[in-house]
Amino acid sequence: MKREICSKKMELVEKLGVHLEKRENLAPVAARIMSFIILTGKRGTTFDDLVTVLCASKSTISTHLNHLLDLQKIEYFTKTGDRKKYFVIDKDSILHHIDHMISEWETIINLHREIRAYKEAINEHNTNDEDEKFDLSFHNDYIKFLEGATNSIKELKGKLIKNKFNI
Repeated sequence: MKREICSKKMELVEKLGVHLEKRENLAPVAARIMSFIILTGKRGTTFDDLVTVLCASKSTISTHLNHLLDLQKIEYFTKTGDRKKYFVIDKDSILHHIDHMISEWETIINLHREIRAYKEAINEHNTNDEDEKFDLSFHNDYIKFLEGATNSIKELKGKLIKNKFNI
């Protein structure tokens, strides 16, 4: 059972790593480090764990850990009597990511509202020719979808803040 869980974790590290490479514009090893940290959770992972699990050199892991720390994607904590650093996801980076999503979606909503208003004005001008009128259903549906998504992510953000990020 433990071997299956470990195997599944490493499959997810790879899949999530590929995603993070693209979304966060990270080097492959940095993306795998972040993935492993995400999937390890709040107990954190150590430098030695990352070297062993990701089969990378100490210098490579060190370089990418420092880069992720500089980007404020990860943070670390220590335990009393233990000299090791335990790496976890920087909780503020989650909030920044959510804020970026909200901002991007609100920009798109406003753009579609402007496009819809323009098309409505054209439609009013072309009152006699139904074939020339714009169908506004896509804009209406897309705006409604993005407003719902924005409200949902704002709700999630509120829960994360309220629960102090017990991810």
